[in-house]
Amino acid sequence: MDALDRHTVRRRLILRGQVQGVGCRPWVCQQARALGLRGWVRNTGEGVELLAEGPVDDVGKLVARLPQLPAPGRVDELVDMDADAPGVAPASDGAFAILPSPTEHSPAPVHALLGADLAVCDTCVAELFDPTNRRWRHPFIHCPQCGPRYTVTRRLPFDRANTSLAEFPLCPRCDAEVHDPHDRRFHDQTQACPDCGPRLSLFLSNGEAVPGDAIAQTWAVLARGGIVALQGVGGFHLCCDARQPEAVARLRQLKRRPTKPLAVMAANVASLHDEVKVSHDEAHWLTSPERPIVLLNQRPHLPASCPGLAPHLHTLGVMLPYTPVHHLLFHEAAGRPTGTDWLRAAQPTLLMMTSGNAPGEPLVIDHDHAWRELAPLADALLLHDRAITARNDDSVLRVRPDGSACWLRRGRGYAPLPLSWPARQGASSPTVLALGGELKATLCLSTSHVSSGTQVFVSPHVGNLDNAGTRLAFEALAQQWPEWRQVRPTALACDLHPDFYSSRLAAEGATQADVALIPVQHHHAHMAAVLAEHAHDPASLQPVIGLALDGQGLGADGQVWGGELLWVHRDQCQRLGHLHPLPLPGGERAAREPWRLGIALLHTLGRGEEIATRFADQPGAALLQAWLAQTQAETTPSSSLTALPYSTSLGRLFDAAAGVLRVLDHSGHEGDAAMRLESLAARCAARRPLPTAPTFSPVPLAGSASSPSARSAPSVLDWRPLMHWLCDQATSLRAPPSSETQLAHAAAVFHLTLARDLAAWATQACTQHDIDTVVLNGGCLANRVLDDALTQHLQAAGLRVWRASHYPCGDGGLSLGQAWVAHHRIATPVSPTA
Repeated sequence: MDALDRHTVRRRLILRGQVQGVGCRPWVCQQARALGLRGWVRNTGEGVELLAEGPVDDVGKLVARLPQLPAPGRVDELVDMDADAPGVAPASDGAFAILPSPTEHSPAPVHALLGADLAVCDTCVAELFDPTNRRWRHPFIHCPQCGPRYTVTRRLPFDRANTSLAEFPLCPRCDAEVHDPHDRRFHDQTQACPDCGPRLSLFLSNGEAVPGDAIAQTWAVLARGGIVALQGVGGFHLCCDARQPEAVARLRQLKRRPTKPLAVMAANVASLHDEVKVSHDEAHWLTSPERPIVLLNQRPHLPASCPGLAPHLHTLGVMLPYTPVHHLLFHEAAGRPTGTDWLRAAQPTLLMMTSGNAPGEPLVIDHDHAWRELAPLADALLLHDRAITARNDDSVLRVRPDGSACWLRRGRGYAPLPLSWPARQGASSPTVLALGGELKATLCLSTSHVSSGTQVFVSPHVGNLDNAGTRLAFEALAQQWPEWRQVRPTALACDLHPDFYSSRLAAEGATQADVALIPVQHHHAHMAAVLAEHAHDPASLQPVIGLALDGQGLGADGQVWGGELLWVHRDQCQRLGHLHPLPLPGGERAAREPWRLGIALLHTLGRGEEIATRFADQPGAALLQAWLAQTQAETTPSSSLTALPYSTSLGRLFDAAAGVLRVLDHSGHEGDAAMRLESLAARCAARRPLPTAPTFSPVPLAGSASSPSARSAPSVLDWRPLMHWLCDQATSLRAPPSSETQLAHAAAVFHLTLARDLAAWATQACTQHDIDTVVLNGGCLANRVLDDALTQHLQAAGLRVWRASHYPCGDGGLSLGQAWVAHHRIATPVSPTA
């Protein structure tokens, strides 16, 4: 080391946090040069490393500025390193420099974070529509603060050579910008221009190339009612003009998606006000750099003017442009106006955007699959030659009254950004790979962090594991993510259901690697996912009361659960109560055919004589009624729950309500019946619960944190009084005159009475156990009417309510909850209870 005078210091630091792919190195370099410091900065597997040498006050100023890294960057931690360690590159006599990343392979775990895919920023959009700028109308304009990251990266650190941009050598002008410290694209790893960057090409579905401007020709296809498979950031979209009902209907038919809601893209928030209601908080989420799909309330006229987008629903999924191609399509539709004023003015164009995949298959990300799977569904394909390295579907959420998000799907813009858990005193942090459930599959990888406890990475939404393509994609992800972080799991976690593909995959992986396999009961995982989000609150390590409300999950007794009152403490979970059981005639088929559950409901209520008249149009109704009666006669009360499938699921109770009200007989997609029932309730102006008191048996005491449950009889919340009332309403609806207003009233009372009763049930449990925190989670909490009313009742009772706010409330959050349970079980092994 060169001798330093007493006024000069040399400091070597590691910056940890969101510091790669966000312009951190060039920003640090610019700050250091402005202070006249010598030294260097570079990417490493730890994050960003820098060496700064100069007057003590100036080095101190640089260090003080580092936490001010501009968004989307974020410095979580500064770690001092030995500046005089062997092999550390010295500070040169010249200007502060950006050094290449280390090329030698290190077997140590990777702690650097990979950025998420963000929308093109306002500065780049201004350049995009500036005819004097050399990137005018360049479909791949980006800068260090915006654009794709996760979906173009092959490995860390985030250097161009490790991304799919490596295939595009820089032209002289781009190279000059990259090396100019005063240029805003200084050291930009995604740098490109029309001369050296990726290219767009439009092809007809028969493979014929379409000559001319690809954007202009794509809009021409859309304007005449065509469908385009559009290659984007994390996959493909199937796109058509949302204002052409024939195009929307044709796409539904081709994709075999008769009723599932479709999302639309508008040019800006100003373009939405005539179509949907947009609150201040909703506008904030819509315009955020992450650009999620946000569920918004429709204006009354929208279903008539744009039929087929969200049949029978009161909400519509809406997003704003997030790629240059999106902006260019709206620009083309507007007639290529000059300037940028049009970007803020209302535009009439609405583009219908749905995930680009064949029915049941994973999101398409490459040209081969696009030609094989999407060409039969589209009239043309808009392709580019920048490879997509990872799937990342659009994120979907709705906004709660407090401004927080209720997530339905977490992907682009957010994944794979991690969650952190604090270090536990006296306990090591295991590396857990959790594989989630069967539907809306995600996986979660928790790894120890050198100084901040545990980092937890939840993958983007993968899909339902009921077909070979999605299973292959999921299996590849399960292999790639530990390799990406250079870690070896010490345990695998999965759902308790042994027949889930994810559970079988976890069991095989645990056997092959000779590590622990930790099955986690489905609803325990739902509760644990919320605790994982609140890991920095000490209350997350104390017992809580939970309401797990969803469609189905295998219970510890082998039955189908889904309306559960739980006592949860770290990795322990005890069932305090459940909803009154409902028969499932036909098993899983009942969930797809609500009329079956309507008949099961009448049978359970002792109103079997009404079945023949209520369901006279269903050929199988009489046979089903006879079978239910015979099954009941041939079984004893103690064995009835095994002779016929039963469920305590709230989701199935919603299906039964929709079935008996004849809202629909056959579901077009998962959650169809409940979503329609919610939309009816949301349209009702006067909404109050029934005046009758809730009916449930006393809540038993749970075992202590260190002892098993006394296994006293669980409390049962009895929905039969409510459902008797609902059946009476269904009777009056059959007699004219009846209206949708009456149906909406019945749906609203159903929602609000359930919410009040569930809240009273949980409140009693909190009183019994001296607990002040209630956790709400499960797919039923996607229902705005139920979620809002239930939360209000609990808060009015003086209780703290925790809900999923950063990860999906449904099965997309299961992997996170499984990782939480496994993390605590490995550190403090206990005997699982239920």
